[in-house]
Amino acid sequence: MTSSAPHLYQASTRADLVDWGAQPDALEGASHSTGRLVHKGPNNQPESGIWVCTPGRWRLKIPRDELCHFVSGRATYKSDDSEVIEVTAGTVVLFPAGWSGECTVHETMRNVYMLA
Repeated sequence: MTSSAPHLYQASTRADLVDWGAQPDALEGASHSTGRLVHKGPNNQPESGIWVCTPGRWRLKIPRDELCHFVSGRATYKSDDSEVIEVTAGTVVLFPAGWSGECTVHETMRNVYMLA
């Protein structure tokens, strides 16, 4: 998209998402991701878009600061030091670079994200 302000309409309901494949590092279930990029800068920094993920559980490590606004679904993030973050529609979370733990998606979730 060529724009002075990259944008997507209907972020919470948009259906023309791209298949991003199975969630890597699965521990349980077979989470599958789809999404749509809003913007990706040089060296992928910054990156922003819409991400949708189906139920399952996996390990993750956040490479750069990531702000997520969850617009639907339900999930639990548990850090390696046992902090639990429950997310539902309307939750905003800033995962700092290096955050690691597990994600369990209970109900297909959708979030609008920005990786710094």
